[in-house]
Amino acid sequence: MNNEELLNKEIISMPRIGDMAPDFEAITTKGKIKMSDFAKDKWIVMFSHPADFTPVCTTEMSGFATRKNEFDSLNTELLGLSIDSVHAHLGWVQNVRENTGVYFDFPIIADIDMKVSKLYGMLQPNESETAAVRAVFFIDPTKKIRLVMYYPLNVGRNMDEILRALDALQTSDKHKVSMPLDWKRGDKVIVSPPKTLDELNTRLNDDSLEKVDWYLAKKSL
Repeated sequence: MNNEELLNKEIISMPRIGDMAPDFEAITTKGKIKMSDFAKDKWIVMFSHPADFTPVCTTEMSGFATRKNEFDSLNTELLGLSIDSVHAHLGWVQNVRENTGVYFDFPIIADIDMKVSKLYGMLQPNESETAAVRAVFFIDPTKKIRLVMYYPLNVGRNMDEILRALDALQTSDKHKVSMPLDWKRGDKVIVSPPKTLDELNTRLNDDSLEKVDWYLAKKSL
């Protein structure tokens, strides 16, 4: 394997769902952080954007900022990143605050050496080798990666879906259930299918469930 192939392998390697989030130290707009130092009872939504002072990124970061209270209510810390200096981050934060009144009150990693971007597979050579794609990592309190989203440089993310997915993950963990298509808070959830004949017979006689069939049943929480 030549040097170029090794570099590309490093760039596109990425943690997968179920992996532990790679640890790192980084400078941010809130000071130095270390992934493993985040509170043990907190979820983390870590997201990258291609560059400061760019239009799509400004709308996205503003979306995270204006809905930060909803992430707070879900016991979740926000953590941004781009391959820019901390000085560029600070200038951008202030520029947006002056022009729109929106304040990015969460840490943004200054990944000028691309260390964290490479560690998390945010650099994808066929899209860009110098700008992070729009990645979102959902990390639970044990520091396990539970969900990953990737968007290209030219398409912004959907904040409703990010919050919906986070709520679904937390609700699933709490109640040991699964979520159907388009689930949102208040909707019925899916209970696990029976694994024995006794469980099957109990399921068939359980009038508290909405049974589509013996293997697909829903309930209200």
